[in-house]
Amino acid sequence: MVSWSILRFRLLPKHKIEVWFGDGTSGIVDLSPRLSQGVMGDGFDPLCDAEFFAKAHLDHGALTWPGGIDLAPDAMHERIKTSGVSVLAAREKKVA
Repeated sequence: MVSWSILRFRLLPKHKIEVWFGDGTSGIVDLSPRLSQGVMGDGFDPLCDAEFFAKAHLDHGALTWPGGIDLAPDAMHERIKTSGVSVLAAREKKVA
């Protein structure tokens, strides 16, 4: 098992997720800056819907949703190891 594989997670209010990695690291994934913007024309748009967001599952150690949406667990692990949180930044404008 790779150290940055997610072993388990828990959905929290306001588009946040608590995650636990294989090496014992844990922290919060905060998707609220981007998802609170609503539909912006990017691959994260479906996650704005609460019912769809709740369909999160693990696939080979990565947080994944239907339709091939996933979050890179290695980058998430590095940010959480450094600061305790991994944030999906807000977009500056809608994608054309």
